[in-house]
Amino acid sequence: MRDEAAGSLRALNEVVERLRAPDGCPWDREQSHASLRPYLLEETYEVLEAIDGGGDETLREELGDVLLQVFMHCAIAAEDDDGFDIGDVAETTRAKMIHRHPHVFGDTAVDGAAEVVVNWERLKRSEKGRRLSLLDGIPRALPALAFAQGVQRRPARLGLDETPTTESAVAALRSALDTLATAVASAPMQSTRGKDWTVTEGEIRREPASGHLAPQTPDEPPPPAPAGLDDAMGELLFAAVALARRLRVDPEGALRARTNRFADKFRVLEQRARSEGADLHDLDPAQWRRRWEETSALR
Repeated sequence: MRDEAAGSLRALNEVVERLRAPDGCPWDREQSHASLRPYLLEETYEVLEAIDGGGDETLREELGDVLLQVFMHCAIAAEDDDGFDIGDVAETTRAKMIHRHPHVFGDTAVDGAAEVVVNWERLKRSEKGRRLSLLDGIPRALPALAFAQGVQRRPARLGLDETPTTESAVAALRSALDTLATAVASAPMQSTRGKDWTVTEGEIRREPASGHLAPQTPDEPPPPAPAGLDDAMGELLFAAVALARRLRVDPEGALRARTNRFADKFRVLEQRARSEGADLHDLDPAQWRRRWEETSALR
C-alpha cells in the first residue's frame, strides 16, 4: 500500500473519531450499529449502481461512502471496553485471507480455480465450527435471486449440483416451464387473476365489459393464488437461477439490467406522451401497444 494511501485511511479514521467525540457531531454521536443499517444497505446498492455504469469517478465516490460506514461501525465498537477498532477488523480479515489461501501463502498445491473454491469452503467450515450447515451464513434477507444463487452454489462447490451441466440446467428450466403452463391452464379465475394487481388503490381501471373508466374499489382484495401456482413459479425461477449459475451469469445483475432497459424505454414513452399532450390513463391496449412499438423503434 502506498504511504499516501495509508495516511489517507488514518486521516479518515481520525475524522470519524472526531465526529464521535463528546464535542463532535450530535447526529453522528447518536448513531448505533442498528441505526446505521439502512445507510449501509443504501450505500451498497449505490456501489452496485456505479458498477453497472456510473464510471470510475462515481464508483470511487460510492466506495468511499461504504468505507465510511465501515469506519463508523468500527468507531462505535471501539467505544465499548471489550470492543474492537478498524485495526482489529483489518487483522481478522488479513489472517482469514492467509488461512484460506494456503496455495499462495503456504505449500498447498492446487489444480486450478475449482480446487481453490473447494478448499475455500473446507477451510471456512473449519473456522466456523459453530455452524451446523454449509448454508449457514447466507443471509435470508438477500434478494430472492441472490439467495437462490448462494443456496445452490455452496453445495455445488462440494459436488451436490442438481444441474451439473448446461444441458441439464436447460432441461430443468423447460420442465419447470411446462409445469407452470399446466398449473396456469388448470388455475381457476386465471383470466382475471392479475386484473386487480394492475392498478393501486386510488387509481383507475378500464372495465372490459363497459369500456368505461371506474375507480378502483379499495376493499376489493386480489383473488388468492391458485393452488400450486406459486410453487410452479418458484420452481421456474429456481431453475432459471441454476442455468444462470451454470453459464456464469449473475442472475441478480442480469435481471436488474433487463429491468433498467424496460424502465428507460418506458420513461421515453412517457416523455413522448407528455410532449403530445396524451394522457396515458386513457389509452386502450391497442394504443399502448402502438406507442410501445414506436418507442422500441427509436432505440
